[in-house]
Amino acid sequence: MTPEQHPALELDETTHQRVRLGILAVLSETTECAFPVLREQLGLTDGNLSRHLRVLEDAGLVEARKTFEDRRPRTWLRLTKQGRKALRDQVAIMEKLVARLRAEDG
Repeated sequence: MTPEQHPALELDETTHQRVRLGILAVLSETTECAFPVLREQLGLTDGNLSRHLRVLEDAGLVEARKTFEDRRPRTWLRLTKQGRKALRDQVAIMEKLVARLRAEDG
């Protein structure tokens, strides 16, 4: 009989990183979010946010839409269906991890 795999091993490499998890969480609370709003919500620089968004876009978890308002470019971001599922899955794994830790304290 093999021991049960520790929940920490189930954490996804793409979504468990603090900033990327924050991006997914903020975007899950809205239909669409402007880049500057997301940047300020998470206290990031433009470059840092852009780098993490690229990882999430490449994984198919976030989509970006570019528009112009008063001749200025504006980037809108939203979660994809896959992104919402990835966030739900990540939260479920973290809940398993917390339950395991609480059981050890009990």
